[in-house]
Amino acid sequence: MDRVDPSDTSAFGDSKDRALKESARHIERLDALQELLYACHSRSVLIILQGLDSGGKDGTIRHVFEGVNPQGVRVAKFIAPTPVERDHDFLWRVHPSAPALGEIVIFNRSHYEDVLAARVLKLVPAERWQSRYRAINEFERELTQEGTLLLKFFLHLSEEEQRDRIRARLEDPTKHWKFSANDLADRPHWAEYMAAIGEMLTKTSTSWAPWYLIPSDKKWFRNWAVSKILVDALESLDLTWPPLPPDVARKYGVRGTARGR
Repeated sequence: MDRVDPSDTSAFGDSKDRALKESARHIERLDALQELLYACHSRSVLIILQGLDSGGKDGTIRHVFEGVNPQGVRVAKFIAPTPVERDHDFLWRVHPSAPALGEIVIFNRSHYEDVLAARVLKLVPAERWQSRYRAINEFERELTQEGTLLLKFFLHLSEEEQRDRIRARLEDPTKHWKFSANDLADRPHWAEYMAAIGEMLTKTSTSWAPWYLIPSDKKWFRNWAVSKILVDALESLDLTWPPLPPDVARKYGVRGTARGR
């Protein structure tokens, strides 16, 4: 974590205007790819957004998916578990929210809270959260084996930028609704969270479900990076439009299969 500058934009450059234009093209392309994914009904996509408070999870969803048909995209937000959820294993509440074929699902926070907040705030014994890395990897492998494309983004924010964003929530009346006392309660645990995040990234970034560490101090760069990775990943699926049933095609003299657009 220390080797990645949260304000770094070198992967693109410093031209915010150009990044905004490219992001707009990504969003337009994402709309077409989502329609193709939905029509094919052969694959699904799970996007995991993790980050500390004020890291930009909501903003990423709002900007990157603003032009996508809401019928094919669903957001699942994982807050503190309920008493019933705490009575089950930590993945019990997660699996039902996984995407169906043809669907894109976004996890706003996720099962990774169970190796982050659970660890830092000492909500469970160390031996329990340590065993969860393996369970997470096996769970995600199962999803990918069943046809789910898994994209995991950690939105990397600097301590200074987080402070400024929390302050803005207190000073701007239009942002008061975003403020939570928990935003301040976690600040003294910054170093502990950084250590937990580093270990999480190391132990759960796999060939079937790698992590993308996104510098997120600059919102325009965050949106560009996430949208580009997402579009490139969807295009790599090389999906094709489903053809007419053979009997219908013969009846009406239709030939050929359309490639993805």
